[in-house]
Amino acid sequence: MNTNPDDLLVLLAVSRSAKFTTAAQALGLNHTTVSRRIAALEKALGGRVLARATGGWELTELGEQAVRVAEQVEEVLGTLGPAGKAHDPIAGVVRMTATDGFSAYIAAPAVARLRREHPGLSVEVVTMTRRALQQRSGLDIEVVVGEPQVHRAEAVRLGDYMLGMYASRAYLAEHGTPATVAEINEHPLVYFVDSMLQVDDLDAPRRLVPAMRDGLTSTNVFVHVEATRAGAGIGFLPCFMGDLHDDLVRLLPTEIAELLPYWMVLRPDSLRRPAVAAVVGALREQMAAHHEALMGRGKTSSSAP
Repeated sequence: MNTNPDDLLVLLAVSRSAKFTTAAQALGLNHTTVSRRIAALEKALGGRVLARATGGWELTELGEQAVRVAEQVEEVLGTLGPAGKAHDPIAGVVRMTATDGFSAYIAAPAVARLRREHPGLSVEVVTMTRRALQQRSGLDIEVVVGEPQVHRAEAVRLGDYMLGMYASRAYLAEHGTPATVAEINEHPLVYFVDSMLQVDDLDAPRRLVPAMRDGLTSTNVFVHVEATRAGAGIGFLPCFMGDLHDDLVRLLPTEIAELLPYWMVLRPDSLRRPAVAAVVGALREQMAAHHEALMGRGKTSSSAP
């Protein structure tokens, strides 16, 4: 039985979103039609192309082979367009997850710059702080803190960033400026909710200042920053975020400085897409351009309010 190219393109859409409903919306079809097209493709190929996975559908080995052919079909079709208008391969939807801080200060400006040259590109960013997934249905890029242990995926180190202890000038004026690590232990900590923290690399305060009691904790780093600015305690913050605020002072920068890595995880097929490769390149460029700020050298730190 001959394989229908339209069925291949339907499989390609499902592989990128991991869901029939999302693929149907992107293709202007209904869920039933997508299901029927996938069934017809499996009958033509003589095997399953998709398997159930957490959060959606994963490609089987046969499905991965079919998707590679589908990408070639998509590429050829993409060259067809209005006469005299060059086809831009950097288009379509790229889906990624990353931490809050990375998403706002690295991903957002990188994508904005890229889209000025490639307006057909759309990037979906879901913010979360977690370990890399073992099954990344529908995701093209994951950015995580710490080296990931993954299978059937490519892990690439993006670069490092520094965290330090910060307090507001008003807080220090009221409570005094700690002169030693021991004195910092006497103040409340603004940081992640310990029981919900999934990333071991982010557990530094429990090691560096174990006697600090929790003051205000949150799963969102922007809450950490604003709570520290509001005087809820001493915050353990990414320097590239803390240093943006003149009302915050970095404390004991030579004694408390935690260097952590950002890693990027990619599905094996992701980099074959020009749009994904372009986003990866833009993230790398943004990291390099802001190296000094990421390393906590964005402004001169002071220990006095």
